[in-house]
Amino acid sequence: MADEQTNRDSFRIQAGYCAAMAAPITTRIATVLGHSLTRDSATGRRVLDWPGEPVADALVLRLIGGLHALHRRGIAEIAPVFTGAITDEAEIGAILNRVFVTHDAALLPWLDGPPQTNEAGRSAGLMTGILHLASRYGPKFELLEIGSSAGLNLLIGRYRFDLAGHKSGPAESPVEIMPEWRGPPPPDAPVEILSARGVDIQPLDLSGDRDAERLQAYCWVENVERQARLEKTIAIVRAEGVELAQGDAADWVEARLAEPQPEGVTRVLMHSVVWQYLPAATQQRIAAAMTEAGERAAPERPLGWVMMEPNRDLARHEVRVRGWPGDTPMELVALTHAHGAWVEALAPPYETRPYVMRSRP
Repeated sequence: MADEQTNRDSFRIQAGYCAAMAAPITTRIATVLGHSLTRDSATGRRVLDWPGEPVADALVLRLIGGLHALHRRGIAEIAPVFTGAITDEAEIGAILNRVFVTHDAALLPWLDGPPQTNEAGRSAGLMTGILHLASRYGPKFELLEIGSSAGLNLLIGRYRFDLAGHKSGPAESPVEIMPEWRGPPPPDAPVEILSARGVDIQPLDLSGDRDAERLQAYCWVENVERQARLEKTIAIVRAEGVELAQGDAADWVEARLAEPQPEGVTRVLMHSVVWQYLPAATQQRIAAAMTEAGERAAPERPLGWVMMEPNRDLARHEVRVRGWPGDTPMELVALTHAHGAWVEALAPPYETRPYVMRSRP
């Protein structure tokens, strides 16, 4: 169980992460809140008395998401903080504590669940992993995603990709994924996404404004390009839809892996910034189900696992890939920016170890 100091320290950790991703306003807000948040509001008391693991629970991002939502709604008092017009930390702290008192009822629900940072840019890391599997097993894929949120990465087959000159996806797509590429080029293999299905314990419904607001509020105020891309991806979901179910991740994975698999198609479990939110028992069930399904995999019906999950120590994310049939363990094939701004491909031999988020003390 965390204590007040541990909860305050999580703001410093998140501020460092924001700074590493060139988000100065969000960095400043996190820094100020860490030392200025008071118990004068129900929101402040709940944060300071947070009973869980504040870093793993992304407590700071929950709170800042709620504040950003107020800013997007036009609350004048908070505007100078989010525009950067005010930089004095004492003044920012006073403003935010007044906002907590005045808008407790609006802010408290933002602490009830994990951030919904469904980000299309993360599909760059996921596609990098898929290319590694395509080079082994062939071009055709059936994708299964856990923690799909609103399903933006279920659109991975509808985006235009340019990964170090490797192009895939429909040329007419309004959304282009072209991160800064570092390191060796990705495998030169064609990819055809035949289907993409997802599950989330509490999926977002983008047909209305409420859930769209959640996604937009968790997109940091500095990230103007991300916000523009988010508007385009929301429009695609509203126009074309995604196959997204509500349910438990382990139940869903076990059921999907038990379904018949078409010949010549690689079935892939994928996820991004999800694993930390799953209970240990759920993680274990999914890993066991994948191992069991991997033992049944055959050259004509391969199985893959692609993850893009955070390494908190390095303030970046890791792209790891596992494929069956084959005895090669999970491999770290790339590092990537949390929102897909860049991808750094790694050269073999790849590190092989199970994923562990790690976090600084």
